[in-house]
Amino acid sequence: MLAVYATAGGGDDPLANLEVGERPPPEPPPGFVRVRVGAASLNHHDLWTLRGIGAGPITYPRILGCDAAGTVDVYGPGTPQTLPPGSAVICHSVITCGSCEACLGPDESLCRQFAILSDGPYEGAMAEYAVVPARNCLAIPGHLNVAEAACLGTTYLTAYRMLYTRARSRPGDTVLIQGAGGGLATAAEALALAGGLRVIVSSRDPQRRAAALARGAHHAVEPGRAAAAAVLALTRGRGVDAVLETVGEATWATSLRAVRPGGTVVVAGATTGANPPADLARVFWRQLVVCGSTMGTWAEFRTLLALVDTRRLVPLVDTVLPLRSAAEAFRRLAAGDVTGKLVLQVAAEP
Repeated sequence: MLAVYATAGGGDDPLANLEVGERPPPEPPPGFVRVRVGAASLNHHDLWTLRGIGAGPITYPRILGCDAAGTVDVYGPGTPQTLPPGSAVICHSVITCGSCEACLGPDESLCRQFAILSDGPYEGAMAEYAVVPARNCLAIPGHLNVAEAACLGTTYLTAYRMLYTRARSRPGDTVLIQGAGGGLATAAEALALAGGLRVIVSSRDPQRRAAALARGAHHAVEPGRAAAAAVLALTRGRGVDAVLETVGEATWATSLRAVRPGGTVVVAGATTGANPPADLARVFWRQLVVCGSTMGTWAEFRTLLALVDTRRLVPLVDTVLPLRSAAEAFRRLAAGDVTGKLVLQVAAEP
């Protein structure tokens, strides 16, 4: 089968580790299902794999891709058919042990064996076929095409958990989304607006700020020394209820200054550096909550899909490219030349 895979990790040019070629088609073991992939979306996790960085040791060659949508092909031996072959499905990319304290409790994302597709022993989804746990296949919301559906698994689930589980946002709350324009930021915008939140975004690029406003964001600010003051002015000195932080060192000081006393800063990335000054005096004096967030649970994914379906949300797709053009897509992702999501089309719509 045709697949996009990493031949190695690291080096001066990690993108040189990318290959598009033939790989053996996978066979689903018990409890798993093989999906005929229609589309797969790119995530920064794929770039980390090319750099040789993962949750655990990575064996190469490794098929890339956390997120996919397609159709059910065949179930592994003895696996109950929750959805019949041919069903249009989206794949929940999180894989856990299913038996530890975390998995049996309310939050399996804390499982010590937590992995996502393309992590650990699991191949990724940028291929003509992918193997995933059978429970991880859910029906695609009917208004989405396969390329749009392929965007929901990592980016939109991460944004949903940041907003509604970790920050506990409620209608009427105000949220600051750092780094407007990228896949996670545009997902957070859409989900925040759908939940009745007031949305402020930040970006150095005036075109990205304008585009966010056109999509429905209430305000857009330029990051830098004056950003926190601008946010405070927009909130009449109160500050925002929550900040979604994925940029890191470049925006961290603003995040701590822009959030209200007792508010929450949710961290799910640090693209400009992971070690900013902690400013602990501000954290304890203003009683701030700083929490991490990674992906989301199966239950959260089901709730996300219900929200997408009810509100008829459509993920913002920058470009859809054929699978063989993966190198072009990865160059754009690495350069940050993206608004929304990049998607690889693997098969035609069923």
